[in-house]
Amino acid sequence: MSENSTPKPSAEAYQQSEAAIVRQTFGGQEMERVPETQAVAAAEREKAIVQARYIVAMQRPRDIDLFRVRLLKNCKRAGFAEAAEYAKPVGGKRVTGPTIRFVESALQEFGNVVPEAAAVYEDDEKRIIRVTVTDLERNITYAEDATIEKYVERRDPSGGEVVGERRKKNGEIVYRVRATEDDLANKTASAVSKKIRNLGLRILPSDIVDEAIDKCAETRRAKVAEDPDAASRRIADAFSALGVMPDDLKAYLGHEIAQSSPAEIDELKQIYSAIRDGEATWIAALSLKRTERGESEAKVDPTADRLKARLAKSAARDTRPAADAGAK
Repeated sequence: MSENSTPKPSAEAYQQSEAAIVRQTFGGQEMERVPETQAVAAAEREKAIVQARYIVAMQRPRDIDLFRVRLLKNCKRAGFAEAAEYAKPVGGKRVTGPTIRFVESALQEFGNVVPEAAAVYEDDEKRIIRVTVTDLERNITYAEDATIEKYVERRDPSGGEVVGERRKKNGEIVYRVRATEDDLANKTASAVSKKIRNLGLRILPSDIVDEAIDKCAETRRAKVAEDPDAASRRIADAFSALGVMPDDLKAYLGHEIAQSSPAEIDELKQIYSAIRDGEATWIAALSLKRTERGESEAKVDPTADRLKARLAKSAARDTRPAADAGAK
């Protein structure tokens, strides 16, 4: 090659350079404009990340048997087992299921699954988050939108911007107060975590999940059997952090908590998990328990008003994200 010669660009490079130039006509004159490269670079970066995920998934496929062994090993840990299952009242019945913490751990052990969340809409009243869970090996994506309203309900609206109110069935008025940044962050984290749990259960093998939940229950019962008194104290302390005192637990059980059977302690642990994760309220759980015992709806607990006030103060004090509160 001579000293003055210049290498000619390849046909592919020429086509790419032509594609990067946009020609527009303005006032009879043809103009050339180079489009914004930042957006193109960002799109290419995201494309590379997605491709890398799928490549790694193909190179390192999951082993279902290994996943089962690892998950069941987690279920033998008392701390994990206690946070693995919830129980909440739905339609006058008690419904149980895997908690957010359980599904998050199961997805980690399952591998090659990507949960993602992105805001798709926002205004002064609400924020909409699209939550997706993708199985990279099967190339299956499940998605749901979580709508987070930008207000919280308070019995005492002092210090907040009241945007509305509603009357409950018992005639009590609760106020809708404009959510603070902390309130909104808590509600968003809780809503996203719940969606990931629900979508994750659509990907995880249901038979292994059921087996793991049974193993967690077995671990909890064994832990209580080792030291029933210590188990009673731990659950009482956990509920007190939520504003539910030992006399409230006595009203639920019908006897002192120290007299509880392992099955009753396990039931309380499941209810605690549901309340901690924002799935249920103590008052709803207590109402269902009374219905199960056949108690009259007209029967009034003399501590009901005090309990409601205490729970309201506890909720106002608690600024932890619902998805992280009480995590083991």
